[in-house]
Amino acid sequence: MEDFSFQNKTAIRFGKQHIDEELHDAVAQFGQKVLLTYGGGSIKKSGLYDRVQEALADLQVFELSGIAPNPKIDSIRDGQKLAKDRDIDVILSVGGGSVLDASKVIASAKFYDGDAWDLVADRGGQSRSNIDQLPVVDILTLSATGSEMNAGSVISNPDLNVKLGTYGPNTPAVSFLDPQLTYSVSKWQTAAGSFDVFSHLAEQYFDRAKANDVTSGIIEGMMRSVIKWGPVALAEPDNYDARANLMWGATMALNGIARSGNKNGWTVHPIEHELSAYYDITHGVGLAILTPRWMKRVLSDETQARFARYGREVWHLTGDDDLDVAQRAIQATYDWIKSLDIPMTLPGVDINSEEKFVEMAQEAVRIGRLNQNGGYVNLTVDDVTALYHDSMTTVGFE
Repeated sequence: MEDFSFQNKTAIRFGKQHIDEELHDAVAQFGQKVLLTYGGGSIKKSGLYDRVQEALADLQVFELSGIAPNPKIDSIRDGQKLAKDRDIDVILSVGGGSVLDASKVIASAKFYDGDAWDLVADRGGQSRSNIDQLPVVDILTLSATGSEMNAGSVISNPDLNVKLGTYGPNTPAVSFLDPQLTYSVSKWQTAAGSFDVFSHLAEQYFDRAKANDVTSGIIEGMMRSVIKWGPVALAEPDNYDARANLMWGATMALNGIARSGNKNGWTVHPIEHELSAYYDITHGVGLAILTPRWMKRVLSDETQARFARYGREVWHLTGDDDLDVAQRAIQATYDWIKSLDIPMTLPGVDINSEEKFVEMAQEAVRIGRLNQNGGYVNLTVDDVTALYHDSMTTVGFE
């Protein structure tokens, strides 16, 4: 178990009543000028937009709409201009993780006079801690990214075919998590979000730190919860318990608890970021396609004990042969993903050419330091290229 520090200052308001009763004061404590950020028209169709406007009726509310999935740098630039021109005091993000990711970078960009992309691209997008940051309040409408309780954002620059993570100095000040707001989320996004949560857990579970049993046990429990409740949410979209467990699971998966005592960084995320940077696919779906192939590729004499523990503790598999249990656990992972109606190949998300695979692999290895102990198992450019190739078919799984 490695040394670590932990602190998280986000105030959580979880449940059915908090928005109408507490949103005004949560926002107004930071000032009168509010930048309301959101995506498409779903919050207007659901009535949430009107609820927000009513709650903030005595404040000056300026709007930035149209923030897209895999949030683009142009939205950040537009938000930066608004925040400066209107001298914004606080940002209220209403939507999923993409809206919130963009909002957190805008919150820093108000205090930066250069191009907002600099805040993402600086040092590989790993830090902008020397920049101040506006307070951010959010109302979450999608369970996936965990952005509501961490300082991270992932931003795309389509002109450069680049998608990078960046970290600000602060987590959101207050996050409102009402599972009822996710009832109308489509089956596609529910499935993608469920696997996004699972992937965050897997990235932190398969780690080189030794004897980290407390964190491992926490992750195993959260994995079992996602495996249980994801299919329920798909079958019964208005099942409160399913939506609540997925929402809180998404938050807990990425608020810092699940990485406590860990050693290395993540692997599948930088590999997937190249897919969504080049092809703008749904992030959780890209992770779902890649993860079982990555598991197979890194299974070895050195890693089979960890995969066997994963099989026994998460999938309730039995048997004394670690390699056999590990292989069955990987297959169980694949089968569960498929049960969520997620396409299991890259052609299933309209990626039909391997032309860009080497170029993408080179960037994934560089950004993720995947050949320099950046992830659980070192991967070369050839390894990552082969991983993309493996994801073109279901060979080995069906």
